[in-house]
Amino acid sequence: MTPDRLVHMANQIAAFFRPSPHDEAVAGVAGHLRQFWEPRMRHQLRAHIAEGGAGLDPLVLEAAKTL
Repeated sequence: MTPDRLVHMANQIAAFFRPSPHDEAVAGVAGHLRQFWEPRMRHQLRAHIAEGGAGLDPLVLEAAKTL
């Protein structure tokens, strides 16, 4: 998957959970990534973050720390 597509998908998840209280939103994003993203997608996300995480929503960045 391209980094742009990965970022877009992750940011859509963050947008869905954004109306929730912050801690719940972070947990919701992390839970969704754990439950619905296959391991190689999570690996690509971590690699993108290691390269600076360009374009990722702050909720995604925070949630990814718990993966």
